[in-house]
Amino acid sequence: MLVHLSIHNYAIVEHLDLELRAGMSAISGETGAGKSIMLDALGLCLGDRAEAGVVRPGADKADLLASFDLSEIPEARAWLAERDLDSDGPCILRRVITAEGRSRGYINGTPCPQSDLKALGELLIDIHSQHEHQSLLKTDTHRRLLDEYAGNQELARQVQLAAQRWKLTRQELERLTNASDEQRARHQLLSYQLEELENLALGESELEQLEQEHKALSNAEALLSACRQVVELCSESDAGNVLSALTACLNRLGGFADQNGALAEASNLLASAQIQVEEAVGELNRFTDHFDADPQRQQYLDERLDTIYTLARKHRIQPGELIGLQQRLFEELESLNADDQASERLTEELEAYTRHYRDRADELSSRRQRAAERLAKAVEREMQALGMPGGRFSVQLQPTSSDDPQVNGLENVEFLVSANPGQPLRPLAKVASGGELSRISLAIQVITAQTSRVPTLVFDEVDVGIGGPTAEVVGQLLRRLGERGQVLCVTHLPQVAAQGHQHLFVHKRRGKNVTSTTVSQLDDNGRVEEIARMLGGVDLTEESLAHARRMVANVQSA
Repeated sequence: MLVHLSIHNYAIVEHLDLELRAGMSAISGETGAGKSIMLDALGLCLGDRAEAGVVRPGADKADLLASFDLSEIPEARAWLAERDLDSDGPCILRRVITAEGRSRGYINGTPCPQSDLKALGELLIDIHSQHEHQSLLKTDTHRRLLDEYAGNQELARQVQLAAQRWKLTRQELERLTNASDEQRARHQLLSYQLEELENLALGESELEQLEQEHKALSNAEALLSACRQVVELCSESDAGNVLSALTACLNRLGGFADQNGALAEASNLLASAQIQVEEAVGELNRFTDHFDADPQRQQYLDERLDTIYTLARKHRIQPGELIGLQQRLFEELESLNADDQASERLTEELEAYTRHYRDRADELSSRRQRAAERLAKAVEREMQALGMPGGRFSVQLQPTSSDDPQVNGLENVEFLVSANPGQPLRPLAKVASGGELSRISLAIQVITAQTSRVPTLVFDEVDVGIGGPTAEVVGQLLRRLGERGQVLCVTHLPQVAAQGHQHLFVHKRRGKNVTSTTVSQLDDNGRVEEIARMLGGVDLTEESLAHARRMVANVQSA
């Protein structure tokens, strides 16, 4: 429960330290004194959105701190332990807001995002305000309250997650299915093109070798003639050839003895040239002797190269790029095959998600059916106790129109009410007047709060529009809630304030140039005087004081 609230430089509060106890704490004060300021500050500690204007004028920052005893809240202790934020002693939530509007949050001294404050705060405090009257007009609120009353929160979350997984899987499956016609046509084309390339079976360097051989065969006669002419000129011509000329040159120079210097070098070069010419003639003779100008080979090369060039033109690429094309087509075909496999897998997953959703949703629906009747009867009893005799309340579960899994389950939830005897049940938004809506809202909040696992409940002026004997019943309801935990109730009704286990009085303290809000823990006499003020106005009379004493005494004796 909340054990301490510290507020510094927030709104018109300069400094406030408040110790809180179990039971029902009534919070009262004059209009405009700032009764809701402390609850707004508490909300900021719990992760509410902060604005720059909340900082007290003249201060550079607002510093808000809330301490909680978690001994009876195992869910909160587990939440902190999972994030290594637990510590000995109370759990401290802190919020610092600068005048420029920047905000920082802390849990047990560790900086944390606003979302963490909010998540932890939902395990610590449940705040009910007069603004909830408007949210009660929304069917989403009806569903949430029914599930909270039935303890269905975790099951409802599982249904929501199952429906979301189903939806995402179906979207992916539809994407693949919608593309299937185009993919099938592409698959057929790729298979045909890949078959052509596989039948071609082009080797890694085959094209270059084929082109070289084809060029050689195409020029066979000219090549043989050229080779024979070179051999003739080098060694066989009777009219003179290169070898005989080189031999003559060497013989002439060899007749001179004592060759040295340039003459010796020249002789060596001529001898080397003679050897090289002889080797060249040998190579040419071997080539001509073994050259095979096979016409069948020539025809094969023509046909093979024509097939390669034709297929390259068909794909609008260079012949040398055919092997790379074959690899790319293969990879694309494998990708399409993978999509087919993915479609089969997604179909199986979708069926599994559908079964899982149906199991969870059926269980949630059954629990809602059972809880709806209990909640209706409980709220109906409280409505009649709150001055609406003959009033009726019903929780309608209407099956959803879609057969597809829905995040909210198999049905829509709506509260129906009949505020007066003889009137038919109609949707809450179309029936209740302002005063009736306040009482119905309070009845619903009180009943659902009784099943809440959150130990601290805050009621911020939820008794607006209520008076007379009904107000006393409201106070009794809130006191009853306080006996099972902790209730903080901001009220303007003396009948409600008298029911509190303790009473906090909010008032303004005016200085020469400054006004601030402060909160006092009232003793017995102070409490009687405050209730008397709430009964009779600013001037206290013996009658109002005596009435206040009787109200407090009646509560204590009860």
